[in-house]
Amino acid sequence: EVQLVESGGGLVQPGGSLRLSCVASGFTFANYQVKWVRQAPGKGLEWVSSISPYGSSTDYADSVKGRFTITRDNAKDTVYLQLNSLKNEETAMYYCATHQSSWSSRRSLEYDYRGQGTQVTVSS
Repeated sequence: EVQLVESGGGLVQPGGSLRLSCVASGFTFANYQVKWVRQAPGKGLEWVSSISPYGSSTDYADSVKGRFTITRDNAKDTVYLQLNSLKNEETAMYYCATHQSSWSSRRSLEYDYRGQGTQVTVSS
């Protein structure tokens, strides 16, 4: 059974940091690019960041560039998203998703598998 399980979300003050994790199982993780997407209350899905199958390439939405960092450890079937300098408007459910496709699709919202998400709430 394919599973993606996110963790690490929580309540943080503006300017604070969190580290999200996404653990995969049930498929060959290293064959897939992984992306993080988020959905704020009342809004649609928004692409945040992507990492290539072996981690050699990364990409970020302009809104998070310089503040978020995506990494992966294929030995642990895990992807991480470090969130720094968080803003109130980044309150959202954060999902990891995998996509067995070319790197050119890294910014799309297409995916093969997606986890249940982890809630990030930025509030003072």
